[in-house]
Amino acid sequence: MVKKTLLVGIAGGTGTGKTTLAHKLVQGLHELHKKEVSLISQDWYYRDLSYMPLELRHQHNFDHPDAIDHELLASHLKQLAAGEAVDAPVYDFKTHTRKEETRRIEPHSVCIIEGLHLLVYPEIREILDIKIYMETSDDLRFIRRLLRDISERGRTPKMVVEQYISTVRPMHLEFIEPSRRYADLIVPWDAENPVAVEVIISRIREFLG
Repeated sequence: MVKKTLLVGIAGGTGTGKTTLAHKLVQGLHELHKKEVSLISQDWYYRDLSYMPLELRHQHNFDHPDAIDHELLASHLKQLAAGEAVDAPVYDFKTHTRKEETRRIEPHSVCIIEGLHLLVYPEIREILDIKIYMETSDDLRFIRRLLRDISERGRTPKMVVEQYISTVRPMHLEFIEPSRRYADLIVPWDAENPVAVEVIISRIREFLG
């Protein structure tokens, strides 16, 4: 396959700043180098749980790699790499179901993908051109997760704490943290890291020639 789109993967635990870094790369590439960039979140690819009673959906382990439809994600990344547009799913985090609508992702010269488990899946690691793993102190990660889930995903503080203890932390230790060994670059992100952003943008420019 002749690649027409450069794929940059950003992995790391919950609350490490993956989305923030992704947007900074998009902004930097667009402003400094006039590059159009596609952006994909692994979270869009959670498996649909509409077949399950709502109470059981809330108890589902969303931090296990199997919670993600990684087969579909890998298929979409291969299409984008080949220069083909894809229709990515739209996920409702309050009901844990996939909506009927989709979002069109165009195959620009660069596509940035961010998500917890990107480096866990061999089929996704193989197709990524640049693999980034982000590290942030555990207390900051939990605070960011708490604030996000309350404001954006309809959770209560108690629900967030219970989920963190029962699945988020154990899955991080079992799957996500060990996947850091597959990264090309490990980025500390307790606070913003402008040097890392510049280094990654420079590397992308090298890939693009």
